[in-house]
Amino acid sequence: MTNEMFKKEAFKKSVKDNVKFLYRKTIEEATQEQIFQAVSYTVKDVIIDNWLETQKAYDEQDPKTVYYMSMEFLMGRALGNNLINLCAYGEVKEALDELGFDINCIEDQEPDPALGNGGLGRLAACFLDSLATLNYSAYGCGIRYHYGMFKQKIENGYQIEVPDNWLKNGYPFELRRPEYAKEVHFGGYVRVEYDPEKGGNKFIHEGYQAVKAIPYDMPITGYDNDVVNTLRIWDAEPIVDFELDSFDKGDYKKAVEQENLARNIVEVLYPNDNHYAGKELRLKQQYFFVSASLQAAIDKYKKKHSDIKKLYEKVTFQMNDTHPTVAVAELMRILMDEEGLGWDEAWEVTTKSVAYTNHTIMSEALEKWPIELFSRLLPRVYQIIEEINRRFILEIQAKYPGNYEKIKKMAIIYDGQVKMAHLAIAAGYSVNGVARLHTEILKNQELKDFYEMMPQKFNNKTNGITQRRFLLHANPLLADWITEHIGPDWITDLPQLKKLAVYADDDKALQEFMNIKFKNKERLAKYILEHNGVEVDPHSIFDVQVKRLHEYKRQLLNILHVIYLYNQIKMHPEMEFYPRTFIFGAKASAGYATAKKIIKLINSVADVVNNDASINGKIKVVFIENYRVSNAEWIFAAADVSEQ
Repeated sequence: MTNEMFKKEAFKKSVKDNVKFLYRKTIEEATQEQIFQAVSYTVKDVIIDNWLETQKAYDEQDPKTVYYMSMEFLMGRALGNNLINLCAYGEVKEALDELGFDINCIEDQEPDPALGNGGLGRLAACFLDSLATLNYSAYGCGIRYHYGMFKQKIENGYQIEVPDNWLKNGYPFELRRPEYAKEVHFGGYVRVEYDPEKGGNKFIHEGYQAVKAIPYDMPITGYDNDVVNTLRIWDAEPIVDFELDSFDKGDYKKAVEQENLARNIVEVLYPNDNHYAGKELRLKQQYFFVSASLQAAIDKYKKKHSDIKKLYEKVTFQMNDTHPTVAVAELMRILMDEEGLGWDEAWEVTTKSVAYTNHTIMSEALEKWPIELFSRLLPRVYQIIEEINRRFILEIQAKYPGNYEKIKKMAIIYDGQVKMAHLAIAAGYSVNGVARLHTEILKNQELKDFYEMMPQKFNNKTNGITQRRFLLHANPLLADWITEHIGPDWITDLPQLKKLAVYADDDKALQEFMNIKFKNKERLAKYILEHNGVEVDPHSIFDVQVKRLHEYKRQLLNILHVIYLYNQIKMHPEMEFYPRTFIFGAKASAGYATAKKIIKLINSVADVVNNDASINGKIKVVFIENYRVSNAEWIFAAADVSEQ
């Protein structure tokens, strides 16, 4: 049932009113960007009603809530996705047509929120969409990065990083919630004093630097169910904006010290950590959003429940990779130092409340922090990890007496480092891999010792992506065709697509399917011509590899294969060869020299191949600049071959 607001006349009136209130303009005078903002505020108006209703229902039903903790949420544009999930895309498209605007051009005005970069961030975004669609109470918890990773420009074949200022015009789908601000502390020291009431020691953190964490909430709409969950991203602000006293005394640096501390935390996603200051900033970011999120979750729990020992009955913290696993020790800290629980009680609550998703078998991604850095930045949290480690080693020794090799492989603190994956596995009630093969490798190789000691914790959850964004929104021609053949149930129940199997040998259906693919290839070819100045043939095979650029992702092998094919064609011009267009898209981390050289190589090969008339257009190579969700939607729909 379409909301009244989406009926054409009401919608058009609302957009005109928003243009007037926001910009003091008539709709004829407004720019496309201003129309995007006005349309978004109209849509947000409907969402907020549903958001309030959802919150009210959760308050009444008091369900268990999952807090999905992630350093990245690669959300993609919100306007089109919200219209799809509100089942109002068609009505809004028509209304905008009547106002003289093309919905695709309006959607193009929206910047991709720069809150993520790779598959880990996209998985987080798809999970949030799925949780809302399945009517689960859930929060995403992350950081409101001001510039994301970076905007990628390609100059002379090289990647150049420029700031991705996605917030410069304001982002219509977020709400600032200063009333839920939290304080987060770094550095300082821990003072211990005896507490006669409890008959034990009390740990008091002093001499710290503090920042204020301010939540911004973004709505996550479920598909056709009026449910709206929340992505809560934390911004950092100074506790004291400006020390006028220091400024007056001429100490200008001290006057803005707090402001700089706050600003640095939320400036960029994954600061370059191949130097000490970058490592420190990254750990600060992780602790910042984890501490703020846990404080908020516990406050919310305590509004309705008096017994903190039963927290796990109503709350689960899902840690997406190792980045948020400091949550284990921070939850212990809050339960003991602020809620007054003893160690054993706090450990019971923690181990029933935290779960861990492992994303990679590569040791470089299983974070390890130098003890010196960790203990200086988070002194109380480090003490707690030391005690978790001490007790865990006793468990290992009890199970494997005299086996020091096991301790070496499994200890949380070893060799001068704090090993975050080991902390997550020791404490979590669930450890999952993200593909069957990946989970098996974890069990049999990388985390074999942990699996042998606690097999009941390990399970698999195969990565999926939401069909609502990547089929219904990104590939409307194919989505309509599928619905015509098997009905609309696939939109919320993907296994329904199996019903298409009966058309596998149906010539008419196959021809329709290929015609749709061809139109999507034409759409991408037009994008490539506009953005790269390269003419590609939609009749050629589109061979696509788009993902984060890294040696282990094998883009180098792929481009070496292209060089091989090119040389074969040069040596044997008469050979049979169906034309192929090789499409790459990826960002390389700013500090990763090898990955950046691979981008240069791909672009250099493209220059040679695309300008060699003698190979008669049999091969083309394209590197799509600034790969992100919004251009991924077009690339996926046009791919004939997907290189994984």
